[in-house]
Amino acid sequence: MAFRIGVDTGGTFVDVVVADEGGGLRLYKVPSDPRDLAGAVLDGLAEAARDQGLALPALLAQTERIVHGSTVATNALLTRRGARAALLATEGFRDILNMRRGMRERPMDSRRPPPLPLIPRERIYPIRERLDCDGVELEPLDTAAVAATARALRADGTESVAVCFLFSFVDAAHEQAAARELERELPGVHLSLSSEVLPQVRLYERLSTTVVNAVVSPLLAAYLDALGRRLAENGFAGSLLVMQSNGGVCSPEVGKRFGVRSVLSGPAAAPVAAAHLAGLAGLRNAISVDMGGTSFDVCLIHDGKPHVTTEGELAGHRIALPMVAIHTIGAGGGSIVGVDARRMLKVGPASAGAYPGPACYGRGGTEPTVTDANLLLGYIDPGLFWGGRLRLDVDAARRALDERVARPLGLDTLHAAYGAYRVVNENMVDAIREVSIRRGHDPRQFVLLAAGGAGPLHVGALARELEIPLVLIPRLASVFCALGGLLSDLRHEFTTSFVTPLDTVDLARADAVLARLRKQAEATLRAEGVAAADADLQASVDLRYLGQFTEVEVPLPGGAFSPAAVAALAGEFHRRHEAVNGYQLPAHGLEMISQRIVAVGRTAKPTLPELAVNGSGREAAPRGRRAIYWDNALVDVPVYAGLALPAESLVRGPAIVEQETTTVLVPPEFDLLTDRRGNGVLYRKDLDPDAALARLRVEAP
Repeated sequence: MAFRIGVDTGGTFVDVVVADEGGGLRLYKVPSDPRDLAGAVLDGLAEAARDQGLALPALLAQTERIVHGSTVATNALLTRRGARAALLATEGFRDILNMRRGMRERPMDSRRPPPLPLIPRERIYPIRERLDCDGVELEPLDTAAVAATARALRADGTESVAVCFLFSFVDAAHEQAAARELERELPGVHLSLSSEVLPQVRLYERLSTTVVNAVVSPLLAAYLDALGRRLAENGFAGSLLVMQSNGGVCSPEVGKRFGVRSVLSGPAAAPVAAAHLAGLAGLRNAISVDMGGTSFDVCLIHDGKPHVTTEGELAGHRIALPMVAIHTIGAGGGSIVGVDARRMLKVGPASAGAYPGPACYGRGGTEPTVTDANLLLGYIDPGLFWGGRLRLDVDAARRALDERVARPLGLDTLHAAYGAYRVVNENMVDAIREVSIRRGHDPRQFVLLAAGGAGPLHVGALARELEIPLVLIPRLASVFCALGGLLSDLRHEFTTSFVTPLDTVDLARADAVLARLRKQAEATLRAEGVAAADADLQASVDLRYLGQFTEVEVPLPGGAFSPAAVAALAGEFHRRHEAVNGYQLPAHGLEMISQRIVAVGRTAKPTLPELAVNGSGREAAPRGRRAIYWDNALVDVPVYAGLALPAESLVRGPAIVEQETTTVLVPPEFDLLTDRRGNGVLYRKDLDPDAALARLRVEAP
């Protein structure tokens, strides 16, 4: 039997999804270990093997593909514990990294300092060289200075070097010559050339992205080498793929060279899975929310595709590569609950993580968390958490909340716990508003899709607050990022700047540039083993009005330049500009800024299996009852075994639906209906679920 496996390493758990050739899907969770992430991944795979009645080598020998979402690059950037890196820059432009764009991150906060640059000024080396904006050499590269700099870097233990010259996006010859000198003097050093990382206009964006790549790539490369070696030692001979920030996957070889492409490796997979699942329900507009142990990630999905941005930042560092537009806040099951200096209850952003974890884990944690609050409120069964493998300590949770929150605020413990639940919900509601209302979208016209182990406990309250009529809760909600990896295609973007007025563009030259990009794209997919029939190349250009600062991406009709294609580009640009900015200027001249080829290698995807339909009528039978605290009162509610519910089973709220790795809280205003794939459809009582689906299909913009 051939297996395909998705793996996602989070701050608290490693999630594993195993798909077999018969269409079966199984999920597993093991504790994450930041000290040995590769070991934690192997532990998750070993757990999957035992469940299949196999030894780990036997499982891996039958596995054709492993798709891995990793937090290595993310954590290296967030903790500033990346590689020891240096930067070579054009003489006279040494301070661009420190100057940023000359603007404060928060214009109204004059006291907020910018983040410290990833490479300090003393490790930025000015090099004499100069091309003009057309690529004409004004001053040759000082190769002797590059060689002398390389020898100095070798002496101080430099692991990675970034090279960003002023007009290298027009002609990369000087950067390539510098790279040859560095390779000769520093064999084995990781090199990041801006002409390879991001060959586009805008110096600061290109420089910052290249520096991030230099800092995170060596760590990701070391991790992928270690993981690949340990997998091979255990019999794995299939392909290992790495999740990227753009919602696609790539080979480890590409991932090791361009670690900056994987800074959102894990979270980017959830919107991919959300778009797929919403599409199966006939919906093309959704808001994906993923609440795990540490964070709450939100992404808007419009017209079947997650929103992608090139305006991304992480920890204050600009990354101008395409990234799934995920808005993240520190709100997870492990988020710490406390009292601030104003004697106000607060939740997060600090997290207890996997070790010591929430107080109720019994691993030495003393600070209360969202999980501790949910346990005291009756939402979580202490004996069934993680399938019963970790029995939760109710008394420890009560002590932590009582000492750190209830007594300082003069509340009883239940009120304090419910206050924590409501505060974290308000934080998450604000995050949803950030990606919807503040960007011109009405969340009531989107389906809310809840993922993460903690998400289904909170999503009903979020929907109530935002007046969202319909929520989808995946059967595999707790391992949604791991599932998203299995649903992702290989994806690469090849971009180059090409600045010219659109009405006078040299069609032959523009086509030649596009052909070069297409050749790079085809070679990359070929190297990753993609058959020609599974390859899809999509051409587009970036356009703007003359004198404008920002541009809009427009697909190139037919994938080639011609007078008809140019006219079609102009018409489509005006339409898209109005959709994004609210106006168009048909009489104003247009300027082309960049050309782009997106290369997609289609992968085989698992089929989400369908369940048998409930034959005894829609209303399900509970397995018991439990008192929960809701709206400042104890409420006796039925409890259902989630994985035992057949398709088309009806659960009337208020209720609890329990699975091994997640729990769904159905508020009193909602009912829940399981669909053909076992996913929960949470809908307001005043709506029929079919009517709610139909309404969203019609009303969504």
